[in-house]
Amino acid sequence: MTLAQLEEAEDEFDEEDMKAIETYREKRLQEWKVLKKKQKFGELREISGNQYVNEVTNAEKDVWVIIHLYRSSIPMCLLVNQHLSLLARKFPATKFVKAIVDSCIQHYHDNCLPTIFVYKNGQIEDKFIGIIECGGTNLKLEELEWKLAEVGAIQTDIEENPNISIEDMMASSIRNTSIYDSDSSNGDNDNK
Repeated sequence: MTLAQLEEAEDEFDEEDMKAIETYREKRLQEWKVLKKKQKFGELREISGNQYVNEVTNAEKDVWVIIHLYRSSIPMCLLVNQHLSLLARKFPATKFVKAIVDSCIQHYHDNCLPTIFVYKNGQIEDKFIGIIECGGTNLKLEELEWKLAEVGAIQTDIEENPNISIEDMMASSIRNTSIYDSDSSNGDNDNK
């Protein structure tokens, strides 16, 4: 195509082309608005006990809410806050909040922290209370993501439980230990 032919083709931009562009622009704008509406959270926000009912129990219909009750003097709580902050950015359609436990529940025991409640439509769908239920002191981001996905609060792209290999190794180790223990005890009985 020559430059003259190209210039001539450019001049043939008519009203129909303008309508097509405007229709496309409107469609993309609507898609963007729908996406923006779904992705309205995107951060781990601090709330007080006074805000709990409004922010958590009375949250919008069909919105998943994850609340972490914590105490800043507990290292595991700080780790969970770090992980939830990253997950909040990754899953902006889910509402992530945290609250200092004493502002919500007076005299809550430290051995129950961290505590994570997962809500939907004003109901607790699941809870993780204490270090063990929250994943242990070596909790990895992927492990917490998996736990929340199992409940349904987020849609993860992780295909299998990151803990399975650890659990399999532990189970295998226990089986091997018990096999060796029974062999050595049988051997001891033969010597007697």
